[in-house]
Amino acid sequence: MALDEPIIAFHPESFDDPEAERVHRKAKLAGALRVFGRLGFGEGVAGHITVRDPIMTDHFWVNPFGKSFRHMRSSDLLLVSHEGEVVVGDMPVNRAAFVLHSAIHKARPDVIAAAHSHSVYGKAFSSLGIPLDPLTQDACIFYGDHTVIAEQGGAVVFEVEAGMEFAEKFPTGKAAIHQNHGLFTVGQTVDEAAFWFITMERTCQAQLAAMAAGNPISIRDEYAQYTFEQIGHHLAGWFSFQPLWQEICASDPELFD
Repeated sequence: MALDEPIIAFHPESFDDPEAERVHRKAKLAGALRVFGRLGFGEGVAGHITVRDPIMTDHFWVNPFGKSFRHMRSSDLLLVSHEGEVVVGDMPVNRAAFVLHSAIHKARPDVIAAAHSHSVYGKAFSSLGIPLDPLTQDACIFYGDHTVIAEQGGAVVFEVEAGMEFAEKFPTGKAAIHQNHGLFTVGQTVDEAAFWFITMERTCQAQLAAMAAGNPISIRDEYAQYTFEQIGHHLAGWFSFQPLWQEICASDPELFD
């Protein structure tokens, strides 16, 4: 390491070579899936994280159907077209992953990565059909930047038209609460999408606990907006994931295989 090289990077990696960027995105995806597994976000075969391919931009990489989050390697990932064709990989793709994520990637060019799992508190909170309140600093990450989607809520989304309807209700913002289903988060990097999901799950947990204990007091709008501007932007999401990335790289180096 050069003397002037920072120990901690403060900006997302940039690439001149799209092949190198593809390798990097796949490693980040495998690592994020392992983090999700470590945090208990696995629920049988449910859940998926995707990242847009930097070369074939109308394709995305996704975890294969039935493969444990905690055992994911870069070489396990599938490259899937927006039409659901598996271009790289010999394992099946989760149809729900294809239907929902392809619709989001197709409708929103700003989305590089998207995350969803059947996490406990996200599922519980989604049944309320309400948005998150700005009860804590962390909750302010989502202040005015998430939506509640009732359409297709609770149904297994297998039809392309249903995925398109979901995407139409999620045209902007970093997150959606799909009623009776769970949480979806998006970002300009895998890191960002993954961290938004992790902190949104914990924010749901905190609000459920506060509501069970009494009548929680919301942060004033001007304070919530200020806090959102400080910690709710793309770079903050990416940077907040870096400690988790460092940990998973140290403990699970085989993710790069």
